[in-house]
This record gives sequence, structure tokens and C-alpha cells, in this order.
Amino acid sequence: MDIDLIFKIAAIGIIVAVLNQLLVRSGREEQAMLTTLAGLIVVLSMIVTQISELFAAVKSVFGF
Repeated sequence: MDIDLIFKIAAIGIIVAVLNQLLVRSGREEQAMLTTLAGLIVVLSMIVTQISELFAAVKSVFGF
């Protein structure tokens, strides 16, 4: 895992936060919630791939 993943997650978080505030202030709370949910799903999909690589590495270290 390198530092690029952390920067990508931070950038997605900042973009989603700005979009959320813009949508809430314009009275579109439902779209703000969906935007936040979409950002969460994108970040979780990025993290799941990293976790699967971690488990593969641990499995290879212990010889399972």
C-alpha cells in the first residue's frame, strides 16, 4: 500500500463533502445523500481490493 491510495481517498472525501454542502444548501437533500453514498461505495471498493491483497500476502507468508 502506498501513499497514493490515501491521497485518492482524501480527494474523494473532499469532493463529496463539497458536493454534499452545495446540494444541501440548494434544498436537494436526497441527492446529497445519494452523492455521499456513492462516494462511500467508491472508497469501500478501493479499500476492499487492498484488503484482499493484504490477505493474499498474509496467506503466502504463512504458507496456506
